[in-house]
Amino acid sequence: MSHNVERMAKGDTLGEFELLILAALMMLGDNAYGMTIHEQTEKLAAGLRTVSLGSVYTTLDRLEQKGYVKSWFSDPTPERGGRSKRFFEMTGTGELALKNSMKLAGNVLAGLKEIGGVV
Repeated sequence: MSHNVERMAKGDTLGEFELLILAALMMLGDNAYGMTIHEQTEKLAAGLRTVSLGSVYTTLDRLEQKGYVKSWFSDPTPERGGRSKRFFEMTGTGELALKNSMKLAGNVLAGLKEIGGVV
């Protein structure tokens, strides 16, 4: 049995939390800012792990350094006390990383199902 997965450089694989964050970004589209990303990530984690707002921002910063995410600040708004929101968007490289991580997870799941290791 062989599976074809586009090759990524060593160190370009996503950690579990990075995968959750990128999936949340994709689901949120134009409405991806700190609090909505945190809320969506909590839904995806579904009680399997704790999701703090600080860990979301730390991971977003790391993903931005890797070139998987870009961010910008909105104009300040009165309802936020004159503060601006920091919005996030996945880059093409981030989409490829998410796609490859999902392919890899699918391959693992298929292999485990073949041996009866996962129902």
